[in-house]
Amino acid sequence: MRVTVCELPNNWTEFDTYWKQMIHHLEMEKSDLLILPEMPFFEWITKSNLVDPSLWKKAVKSHDKWMDRLSELPVAMTIASRPVIENGKHLNKGFIFTLEKGVILVHDKYYLPDEPGYYEASWYERGEDSFKIILINGIKIGFLICTEIWFTQRARQYLRQDIDILVCPRATPKTKVDIWVTGGKAAAIVSGAYCLSSNYNGPNTSEEDFGGTGWIIEPERGDVLGFTSLDQNFLTLDIDINDAKKAKKTYPRYVKE
Repeated sequence: MRVTVCELPNNWTEFDTYWKQMIHHLEMEKSDLLILPEMPFFEWITKSNLVDPSLWKKAVKSHDKWMDRLSELPVAMTIASRPVIENGKHLNKGFIFTLEKGVILVHDKYYLPDEPGYYEASWYERGEDSFKIILINGIKIGFLICTEIWFTQRARQYLRQDIDILVCPRATPKTKVDIWVTGGKAAAIVSGAYCLSSNYNGPNTSEEDFGGTGWIIEPERGDVLGFTSLDQNFLTLDIDINDAKKAKKTYPRYVKE
């Protein structure tokens, strides 16, 4: 199958430019699956520790609006996360959109940072402690949303579920790009799955920009097959799901716990 990752500026939805570029790229590359950054359809509000519930509601409404437009994208499957208000709780939920089934809410973000630029634990609550794959279009997919990538026991948990693709929508800083790539490699190796991630680029706080660098990482050795960049916002490559199945039989995946 053909998969697409990207990096986008924090304010990308204020203009049609990137939306049109995305549609054009997907049409030209004949992609089957698109990964967007974490909570992509509104400004990154958790950069501030001044929590404003009304702003969270605006973010929810903006995501509602943009998710109604996902059918405009010429791709079978779109994956990201989004803010929700569920039974009075503010949550960050991973979702998969398909043209056939619409929006499927799959996973609650469970591990939340709380530091300059990323005051997530202040803004919303951790969701259900559930790291389960979803089988969709014949592919076994699991989520590690941003910070969750560092909890490698969860990647191992996905390994036991025979995962094919591990998706990591994220919002991460420029100064730590190398660390995050290392995390993506480890997640791919431990899970025996392709690790796909998209991120923001450009300004976040006055002190630090987002780091961009979306990636596609293969499952056996954790080799990076490709990165996005400021000059290449979208990257599409072919992957073979059988490679994930083969990786499960090799070291260190086969070792019993």
